Amino acid sequence: MTRPGIDCPGLGVGLAILRDGKLLLCKRMKAPEAGYWNIVGGKVDHMEPAQAAARREAEEETGLSIGAVHYVGMTEQLIEADGQHWVSLLYVSDDTEGEAKLTEPDKLSHIGWFALDALPQPLSVFTEAILPLLPGAVVRGA
Repeated sequence: MTRPGIDCPGLGVGLAILRDGKLLLCKRMKAPEAGYWNIVGGKVDHMEPAQAAARREAEEETGLSIGAVHYVGMTEQLIEADGQHWVSLLYVSDDTEGEAKLTEPDKLSHIGWFALDALPQPLSVFTEAILPLLPGAVVRGA
């Protein structure tokens, strides 16, 4: 069986969730980029629209109810340390209900809201790619 992202490029999605000027991030426990802070996301299932996948992954990982989701761009991640290759569609939402909680403790060790100018480190390649696309983002090195 072919493993997306490992045996061939995988199609993924990421969703930046914003609330009160803060970004929701989760700390990964598994490859790719274990130990890195990441926006929510995951792979797109066969015959699943990418926007629906972004909402599904976010709801599974955070326990939030996600409303409107807006496409902002795409990124390609070649993560040599983990031997993974992903092409990901990026989305943003500030339309959520509920309180974020750690719902997948086997995959994520921490979850929290962070000001865009005070993000924890290290950030995943995936997260770094979406930062310049967010409203109110502080672009490092600018």
